[in-house]
Amino acid sequence: MKLTLEPLAHIHLIRGYSESEILIGEQSVRGSCIVSARELITEWEPASFAEFAPEHLEKILALDPELILLGTGAVQRFASAPLRAALAARRVGLEAMQLGAACRTYNVLVQEERRVAAALFLR
Repeated sequence: MKLTLEPLAHIHLIRGYSESEILIGEQSVRGSCIVSARELITEWEPASFAEFAPEHLEKILALDPELILLGTGAVQRFASAPLRAALAARRVGLEAMQLGAACRTYNVLVQEERRVAAALFLR
């Protein structure tokens, strides 16, 4: 699905997604990634949502988000209790949703200049 927005020049916007890639700006991402207004991290483990664990949070938390969106792939899945507890202890919000919903929600929030980071999984 292609998303059409009027881009702000200084922020990363998600322009489209499919089962095999996420288009962020003009960059095609074919694996798990983290995106925020100013950062795009494509070299990030875990490879799938099933592998996502508390030790993977540091790269996301380094971006100082007030909210983390989890794009969990083709179906909505929920973060584990240890992940939720780690974020609650840091007072960071968490929302888990299907990849497409996470991409759309991220674009709205980042254009509102919210401190949001999205952790996106293709599988």
